[in-house]
Amino acid sequence: MAEHDPNAPALFEIGALAPAPPTTRATSTFMDLEDPRYAYMFGFLQADGHLAPGTGRKGRLSVEIGVRDIAILREFQQLTPYSSSITERVRSTNFAERHHSATWTLCALEARTRLNGLGLPYGRKSKRITPPRVEFSRRDYLRGIIDADGSIGHTGQGLPFVSLTTASAAVGAYLCRYAKVVTGAARQIGRNARDGVYNVVHTEATVQPAEHLYYPGCLSLARKRTAATSLASWERPATMRVRPPGRRWKPWEDRVLLALDDDTASAAELGRSKASCSVRLWRLKTGQVQRPEDVPPGT
Repeated sequence: MAEHDPNAPALFEIGALAPAPPTTRATSTFMDLEDPRYAYMFGFLQADGHLAPGTGRKGRLSVEIGVRDIAILREFQQLTPYSSSITERVRSTNFAERHHSATWTLCALEARTRLNGLGLPYGRKSKRITPPRVEFSRRDYLRGIIDADGSIGHTGQGLPFVSLTTASAAVGAYLCRYAKVVTGAARQIGRNARDGVYNVVHTEATVQPAEHLYYPGCLSLARKRTAATSLASWERPATMRVRPPGRRWKPWEDRVLLALDDDTASAAELGRSKASCSVRLWRLKTGQVQRPEDVPPGT
């Protein structure tokens, strides 16, 4: 399980979730993270921006997104008291023959130094980003992260969901802590075996977090704000089965599973499903989870 970054400020209580009072550009310093707009912008830049170094005073910050979301780049440009540009291009990618994108570029050294000092690293950053170590507007920061690297909407079965794909253990854990404070629903996260990223998914209990994250008048991607609003009207169908809480594997169960080395026999012995035993046995054998002999006593 990924742990929350101990150096980041303590997570807020539910009583602190009301929107911060609006501020104006005239009274707010660039990248003052207590300003909800800059907190959102910083989260978005951490997830989807790229800070590139250069020789001497050269270098640049760039953010490239699909052209349908170009409005958010214009908001960033308005919030930035330095010269910047927005350009468009159409190119072929691995996902589409014709991808139309927009890129916001900022070169000012003073602005880049400020962003870097707050926690936007130069170069490859996906595993290194963490929640800010200064006071910041928490839910606006998280909304920026989700707008850039997350999804919100309804599953194929009609369940509301909020998800985030991130390589940062600190950011993934922070979202889980936020959701637990709001809903009481705990989540554990782990890197997937295929590409080493965290896939944090919350279903059903996401209605409250979505309402807190996407409050009226907040800076956000219009399409995700619309999706978040649609979650508020969701009601669990009376015929939908309630999934029981997950049953954690104990070291003694793992020992039985390894000794029998058979998912059918283990299911009968442990009172678990055959599928659950099969997956757990595979994870034990491939090192995806700790073997019972490696688990500290008393765990």
